Amino acid sequence: MPERSLIRNVMTSPDPRRHAPATARNREPILDVLRRVLPEAGHALEIGSGTGEHAVFFAQALPAWQWTPTEADPDALASIQAWIAASGLTNVDPPRLLDVQAADWGVPPVDAILACNVIHYAPWATTPALLEGAARLLRPGGVLYLYGPYRRGGQHTAPSNAEFDVWLKQRNPVFAVRDLDEVQAEAEARGLVLCEVVEMPANNLSVVFRKAAMTP
Repeated sequence: MPERSLIRNVMTSPDPRRHAPATARNREPILDVLRRVLPEAGHALEIGSGTGEHAVFFAQALPAWQWTPTEADPDALASIQAWIAASGLTNVDPPRLLDVQAADWGVPPVDAILACNVIHYAPWATTPALLEGAARLLRPGGVLYLYGPYRRGGQHTAPSNAEFDVWLKQRNPVFAVRDLDEVQAEAEARGLVLCEVVEMPANNLSVVFRKAAMTP
């Protein structure tokens, strides 16, 4: 079954930390891919950090990386900050509000950009805007990592993904499981080269793009 965004508080109020059950299920498989495709150290920008659980988990597992979590929803910032504070980590920046459709994201160049379970929970315009921002901010050779369900060749990869697509559109008609071919075309038009697609649990995919290196 695809990962639906069902979020609850870890503890009763006033603890602001939220919990997304899918995070506990997908974070280790995602980390396995990140350890393989990322360099030893760098600066990562996370788009759509949600509860903040991914940010602290990946930052703890990759201590040579500086992590910058971001969210478009201001109500999510308290949860992200609370997870950072509880972790005691020093390689996670305070969370920032970020609208990927803004012309200027207000952040410096980075070595990696991650967006997990983002583009299907947003209108299509978010996808080219995210890719445009990645092309603008990634250093040459930098990695764009996308995680979530995709259609391939216009078709769903599993019946559960087709059901999830219906569920998404019932929540908001502009949400949808995106077609990987369309995402790839938008990425490559911006100099982001598809490096690999990795099958993940719950019929999700890890999609790894890399910004073309500068030629001499």
